[in-house]
Amino acid sequence: MKILDRYLLKQFGQTVFFGLLAFTSLFVVIDLMENLDDFIDNNVISSIIFEYYIMFIPEIIKLMLPVSVLFSALFTTGKMANLNELTAIKAGGISMFRYMMPILIVCFLISVMAVYFSGYIVPMANKRKINIEMNYLNKGHSFAGSNIFFQDSPTRIVSISYFDEPNNNALRVSIQDFDKTDITKVIQRFDAGRMYYDTLNGNWVMPIGYKRTFTDSVFTTTRLDSFALRDLNFKPADLASKQLKPEEMNLTELQKFIEDQLRAGNDVRKIEIEYYSRYSFAFTSLIIVLFGLPFSANKRKGGVALQIGINILITFIYLVMMKIIQAFGKNGSLDPVLTAWLVNFIFIVASGINLTRLKQ
Repeated sequence: MKILDRYLLKQFGQTVFFGLLAFTSLFVVIDLMENLDDFIDNNVISSIIFEYYIMFIPEIIKLMLPVSVLFSALFTTGKMANLNELTAIKAGGISMFRYMMPILIVCFLISVMAVYFSGYIVPMANKRKINIEMNYLNKGHSFAGSNIFFQDSPTRIVSISYFDEPNNNALRVSIQDFDKTDITKVIQRFDAGRMYYDTLNGNWVMPIGYKRTFTDSVFTTTRLDSFALRDLNFKPADLASKQLKPEEMNLTELQKFIEDQLRAGNDVRKIEIEYYSRYSFAFTSLIIVLFGLPFSANKRKGGVALQIGINILITFIYLVMMKIIQAFGKNGSLDPVLTAWLVNFIFIVASGINLTRLKQ
């Protein structure tokens, strides 16, 4: 590695680190001011608040990383242009493409690591963050209707309103069995306010429940006390995964969830957009730097203020375009893969145009 590359990467790396630290701190302070009343009203202790924001930081880093990388690239290049260092580099026979190469390589490596970070680390942190919101801030609870609905066997459908994972309790349970010869015909149904998992025997048990048996003209109702359902095919771990929100799922869980929903015949367009966006957004750092770097390669009036302005403008354009295209994708107008990657493709084309105009 040449001395110039080491000098450039040192300046770039330091600015990325301090930019990310500044943006993350600002984000945390603003969110804390917004939620402080909720923490106080619910008597949340300081250690839980601290843990909440520790778990929130990975999500903030995921969002702020492209902004920090772009800011660093523009600031570093703009500073060198204003100090006539780029002029000296060009005079030494080094082209701007060669100058940009170390930054682009580092941005590519950052993007590759961001795939794993946003695909696995962020969802893991989001699980704990959402758990804190549910238990201490009374956010995220939803008992209106069934939020877990799946097919346990070819003739059985299970509906559960909420699964209490720590206690292995399924609340507001309904299990419907259909006729094997006529799947539109219900032959029996189990209902219970609560159903728990007996870890010793490996069965689900209804402390108090009701069994309804249907015939062609009438149905009968039987009260059940401590009734064990030994032919259910799911376990608590399966329910816990089904109850996860997309932001709590890692890439592997999200892919399995898509496959399960497809087998059930559900529309998975929005989930597929979320899945492919994990990859496309991770490469945002590389693509917007490739687009924005040529703007700061030439000396301009305005200095640091201009670089910050360009950084904000490029980020704003990217995010607005991404939201608009995602809206079309979720409405079914665009393929999920195209929805996730279209903005990146547009910026790559625009980057090519900018690079052709770059003064060497």
